[in-house]
Amino acid sequence: MNFYTASSFRNIEDVRFINDQLIKRGHHLTYDWTQSERVETVAELNRIGQLELDAVQASDYLILVLPAGKGSHVELGIALTVQIPVFLCMLDSTSWTGSEASTFYHVCDVRPCFGQVNDWVRTILDAMAERTVQ
Repeated sequence: MNFYTASSFRNIEDVRFINDQLIKRGHHLTYDWTQSERVETVAELNRIGQLELDAVQASDYLILVLPAGKGSHVELGIALTVQIPVFLCMLDSTSWTGSEASTFYHVCDVRPCFGQVNDWVRTILDAMAERTVQ
């Protein structure tokens, strides 16, 4: 399955771990933004933005690791628009139902993943396996 993992630079180690675990199990990462530096010029922003847009649209799943910034939430919006299932990864339910929650976390095919990064990976892999069987 193709997947894209969205988050902020502050979660880069968790994102790399998730990506590595899924790739080891035969899944395909559509774009690895963790290999990029922060960009600032208009040309760089345009190039990276297009790569990320294409990557989300080419995915069978979007993984969103919270807390995340505005770019990741735009990617969430793209995934919801084209009906790509979303795994919403967070330590606890604060972002799911608390003051940090978004209404968009509760629409379409958004699945919460609570706990530590290993828990998230297990939930994601189980769901991917279920979808493959169907």
